[in-house]
Amino acid sequence: MGYERMWEPGEPGVPVDLRPDVPHPARMYDYYLGGKDHFPADRAAAEKALAANPEFRSTARANRAFLTRAVRCVAALGVDRFLDVGTGIPTAGNTHEIARSVRPGAKVVYVDNDPVVLSHSRALLAGTGLGRTAVLRADLREPAGLLAAVEDAGLLEPGRPVGLVLAAVLHFLRDEDEPYGAVATLLDALPSGSYLVLSHGTADFIPAAVRDRVTGIYDRAAAPLVGRSREEVGAFLEGLEVLDPGVVPVPLWRPEQPPGPGADRVGMYGAVARKP
Repeated sequence: MGYERMWEPGEPGVPVDLRPDVPHPARMYDYYLGGKDHFPADRAAAEKALAANPEFRSTARANRAFLTRAVRCVAALGVDRFLDVGTGIPTAGNTHEIARSVRPGAKVVYVDNDPVVLSHSRALLAGTGLGRTAVLRADLREPAGLLAAVEDAGLLEPGRPVGLVLAAVLHFLRDEDEPYGAVATLLDALPSGSYLVLSHGTADFIPAAVRDRVTGIYDRAAAPLVGRSREEVGAFLEGLEVLDPGVVPVPLWRPEQPPGPGADRVGMYGAVARKP
């Protein structure tokens, strides 16, 4: 039995303060992708980030393309249950669309902790006939509560492998938020044969001065931006069987076309790994 839609727990229709005067990373990301769900404050902050690092827009698009390839790969390996955490504002090529292009019966649970994102999700996904899809409010920094919310949704089945999608979300968690522990807790709850789809921003390829400027912009937004090294990103995959080509800049993960110049220095690492 599936759900047509499920929104965050609580009374439906409660007004949400979108705080349009405070730049929001999800809306900034939407701006980088060429979307329409952002406010002047988001555009202004995104333009400052682009002025500091013009690669932000191409990085966001490369990450979106990686998500498509990675989810399609996991679905082709037989997985038809997906848990997408930190989903952000819906746009073209969402996880449910990608998965169902390979597995028409795929079930997807989207999770985000931010009422801004959830409000956009309600508006953008309502009435689209998404059967077998849930959108839940839960916090990656509280993985036990997140897993309880997912279990209540009833879309994921015990013993059935899951594709856990953590695309461009972990770099919004500071070290004190214990991101490694959160990922380990989620993976521990998933059965053997599940997969992790991971992408994570990095400052490996930019000067420290540029990193500091960008970090300062996000510090004034609704969430920080924490770039991690290739080794630090790889640490999220401990104990998993990492698929070829390993942890690489996202354009280099199983590209469908030859990567363009500079693809090896795009500021986002991507990887897919299997839980033994």
